Amino acid sequence: MTNNQLIVVALGGNAISRSDQEGNVAEQFENSRTTAKQLADLTEQGHNLVITHGNGPQIGNFLLRNEVAAGVIYPLDMEVAVAHVQGGMGFMIALTLTNELNRRGRERVVNTFITTVLVSADDPAFEDPAKPVGRVLTADELVKHHERGWFAKEVGPGQYRRVVPSPAPVRIMEIDAIRRAVEGGDLIVACGGGGIPVVRDSENILSGLAAVIDKDLASALLAVELDVDCIMFLTAVERVAVDFGKPTQREIDTMTVAQAQEWLDQGQFPPGSMGPKVQGAINFLAASNKPDAVAIISHLDRAADSMAGTAGTRITK
Repeated sequence: MTNNQLIVVALGGNAISRSDQEGNVAEQFENSRTTAKQLADLTEQGHNLVITHGNGPQIGNFLLRNEVAAGVIYPLDMEVAVAHVQGGMGFMIALTLTNELNRRGRERVVNTFITTVLVSADDPAFEDPAKPVGRVLTADELVKHHERGWFAKEVGPGQYRRVVPSPAPVRIMEIDAIRRAVEGGDLIVACGGGGIPVVRDSENILSGLAAVIDKDLASALLAVELDVDCIMFLTAVERVAVDFGKPTQREIDTMTVAQAQEWLDQGQFPPGSMGPKVQGAINFLAASNKPDAVAIISHLDRAADSMAGTAGTRITK
């Protein structure tokens, strides 16, 4: 792939928090510094980046703080919590990438956009909340939270988790400002955690929601709106695999949108892991006007190699 590409880079959870860590702020900064090196490698190849990220562990911890502080200070609504987490994580990514670029003699400031994303009030996800958030609850705790209007699903014997809707992203509200920044050559962090979900009422008033937008689908929408050359989903595996975990498992170097859709329909890519990334790739490529547009799914540590074509799974039209 040629240099000077505009790329949306969707960072997976391992970019900031890792499963074998407590996940405190010092660890998140250290992981962000490691991630910044990979992102800086991409900029040194000549590419311009628009960075997105997930927020699963962080929003769970933020909501836990709400519970622990109950009776001492007022709780924050989930959409406000998402905004707080988006700002904090955007700050870490932007600061560490700015420092890494400066260390390499490339003085640039990375900008973070607190991003709201419009969803439809008629989205069927509101009829069937299914996205788990927060910690595991006991049956006794669940009674208290039901009084607060929470929905929950059983995840094990006597164990429950709060679930919220996960509506599809319709429009990135700040897209014009983001586009101007990108056209000016700025490095951008946006759509953190999928963005803050908002709905518009009959009087054109926007309101936030207790919901979670899938960050891979929001990243794909951002990639379409910005007419990028490539979207890259960086995660904990180097390539997409079919028959995962079976003796017949095989890794995929390249696939077309049609092949990706067929495997997705077969259930090869589960909703909670690879599914949203493959769906995001399909959404982007189906909507892109560029015949050579490409989606890449790869390991975080192989970002630059993936752009050079020596790692990752490439999905093309």
